[in-house]
Amino acid sequence: MKLYFSPLACSMATRIALYEAGAEARYLEVDPKSKKVLQDESDFFSVNPLGLVPTISTDDGLVLTENAAILQYVADRFPDAGIGSGAGIERSRLHQWLCFIGTELHKGLFVTLLDRKAPADVHAYTLKKGLSRLDYLNKYLEGREFLLDHFSVADAYLGTILNWTMATPQIDLTKWPAINDYLARFKTRPSVMKALAEEFELYKAEIARHKAAA
Repeated sequence: MKLYFSPLACSMATRIALYEAGAEARYLEVDPKSKKVLQDESDFFSVNPLGLVPTISTDDGLVLTENAAILQYVADRFPDAGIGSGAGIERSRLHQWLCFIGTELHKGLFVTLLDRKAPADVHAYTLKKGLSRLDYLNKYLEGREFLLDHFSVADAYLGTILNWTMATPQIDLTKWPAINDYLARFKTRPSVMKALAEEFELYKAEIARHKAAA
């Protein structure tokens, strides 16, 4: 399996899931500006025409995109890891959270706040609209360790997105103590600690590379 990723991007959720599963994978870094695969300077658009990570190439050579689909694939591919869900309502709950994270937080809130080219009034409007999503999540997490009754790929995704608050000072998680505590616990998980340490070093190299090219 090949995972195309960019450091500290949403693709880190899949890295965490693969580490949880103890799965073998080849990690191919994509430069977010040039859209080149750093290992061989190949054109990432030839793999994913949208140029978006994560993207995986399965052992059968099939290409799969979109975080929710990829995370569900990893959970199903490695059932013994216990990062998916059972059938019925629990699987629907997993889908619910993957969709919520992807639409309401990832795209609906953080993508705009992280966009330095977006006007200040757009940032303000997006933040105001997004507060209800954070309120909802905070209330749900009160008294809970995970989104489901165990660590799942949804937690890998949520923690990865919440980690972006280090770059969005508009969101002070101390205002949402249950979310703040959840993120603190998330960062102590071995698979997460490993992924964060590795990708942070790659992120620093990415920034240095872009500065040198400017």
